[in-house]
Amino acid sequence: MSKDATIRRLVRRETHSSRAVPSIVTATLVAAVSLWLALESVLWLLKDQPLLASPAQMFRWLIELPANTTQAGMVAAGAGLGTLALVLFGVAFGRGRRQRRSIAGGRAAVVVDHEVIAAAVSRKVRRATGLAPGQVTTTVGGRTVRVQVRPTSGEPLVAADIQETVDGELAAYAMDRPLRSSVHILNEGAVGQ
Repeated sequence: MSKDATIRRLVRRETHSSRAVPSIVTATLVAAVSLWLALESVLWLLKDQPLLASPAQMFRWLIELPANTTQAGMVAAGAGLGTLALVLFGVAFGRGRRQRRSIAGGRAAVVVDHEVIAAAVSRKVRRATGLAPGQVTTTVGGRTVRVQVRPTSGEPLVAADIQETVDGELAAYAMDRPLRSSVHILNEGAVGQ
């Protein structure tokens, strides 16, 4: 396997969540129910006492279930099973991305958390504008970086300059998936900063 393929595999492992735990739990539950049903069937064929219920008893219970259960109970059970199915489909087919990004690292795989990127962008904006630490807030999402700036009272800021600073900082990271940035300057300023 080439070095590039190994690095790509490592980056994918760090940036995507594993589905091993839900898969193992689901497979264990399905295997346990299947083994129990198989054991009940074998005991029924051997005309032995069932552990919980014989296949004939289970079939009869299933046939009589609508008559013995209230309509609200059937709806609730159906909604519960539907919700479980949606959760399992969501886990199976969801994006599964962690809050991390791969950046250019030359000879090594470099993965950083979104929080680290947000802190670095905030620091760069604070230094470029001369603001205090509490006046710049950055959030990094799946595709966007949002910078919120609270200026010092009486000192106007130019949004285009801050946008250029943010874009320059993000370009310097050379991330695998580019981020769109937006800058929002609040109307109320900080007093005495």
